[in-house]
Amino acid sequence: MSTIPLDYETLRLIWWLLLGVLLIGFAIMGGRDMGVGALLPFAAKTDEERRVLLNLIGPTWEGNQVWLILGGGAIFAAFPPLYAVSFSGFYLAMMVILLALILRPVGFKFRGKIEDPRWRKTWDWGLFIGGFVPALIMGVAVGNVLLGAPFHIDDTMRIFYTGNFFQLLMPFALLAGLVSVGMIVTHGATLIVGRTEGVIAERARTIGIWSGLVTAALFALGGVWLAFMNGYVVTSVIDPNAPINPLSKTVELVQGGWLRNYGTYPWMIAAPVLGLAGMLVAVLALNLRMKWLAYLATSGGIFGIVSTAGLSIFPFFLPSSTVPNSGLTLWDASSSHMTLFIMLVVTVIFLPIIIGYTAWVFRVMRGTVTPQTLGKNPNAY
Repeated sequence: MSTIPLDYETLRLIWWLLLGVLLIGFAIMGGRDMGVGALLPFAAKTDEERRVLLNLIGPTWEGNQVWLILGGGAIFAAFPPLYAVSFSGFYLAMMVILLALILRPVGFKFRGKIEDPRWRKTWDWGLFIGGFVPALIMGVAVGNVLLGAPFHIDDTMRIFYTGNFFQLLMPFALLAGLVSVGMIVTHGATLIVGRTEGVIAERARTIGIWSGLVTAALFALGGVWLAFMNGYVVTSVIDPNAPINPLSKTVELVQGGWLRNYGTYPWMIAAPVLGLAGMLVAVLALNLRMKWLAYLATSGGIFGIVSTAGLSIFPFFLPSSTVPNSGLTLWDASSSHMTLFIMLVVTVIFLPIIIGYTAWVFRVMRGTVTPQTLGKNPNAY
């Protein structure tokens, strides 16, 4: 008899939810930094204005990266087959994301070392790349999850990825990438509006209004596209407490298959509604100059958009486009019962500490950032 107080099925569901929390946490917390970076050359025109934006996110961006690290660690430990396929099959895409993210700390540290406009402008565009490129490729990756990845598993459980980088750039995947860019740009714009003033805030408000409308339109288009697109459906009986074996199930490709969950679980419709409503409310709030409502609305919109993707493909993590039966689901891609329980105990202890520390840092760093505040801070970028 097992001494673990939670059964295997429950632990698997808990870790599916926790992985979603971590990814949404990164999309909201890290997304605000990427959004400001992507807007740096456009919302700020002078060196002083760009320094305002750098100091808006500079003190907190490293802490926000914790959510990305936690998400990757959770995939590695809780869902090792998913880690093996995604981090090896999408290796080149992952490297592009990492190289783009590396430009951010280097840009923060190097930009102010030389008082040369060309030097600083070069690093400004590097910071733009560090915000725009990861958002685009992460969105493209989510689009490819919905399309299915070209991999299969043989009878010895070896994984074979048969695709390449350029196969990731399918029209639907690019649409998902644009939705991702749009939502983080809108989120970054609301942060700029909320914590700056004057011409910088006005430029960001205009950009945020247009990017919010475009994001809502592209997200709605993606939903219509999904309704007519083939989705993967498990057609065999699922045993939620069974050992790991991705080949033990049968999978079929069905038109509109990704919408089946919304018929089975009607409450799931709240996710796409929140995603669409969040962006539209943000646009309205920006028009009415209700800056913190706009920020909360984009946060809710991101929550809804990311949740929509996760709920649509449940119980899949990564379908296979070449051999559908090899697709990885929650029930056949998780770690052992004991591993998931030990990880849960550790998470219950340390996740509240991370959240509490993050809240404390943001409280300390609150307030409006202006050229005058930069002059008072000897550690300003």
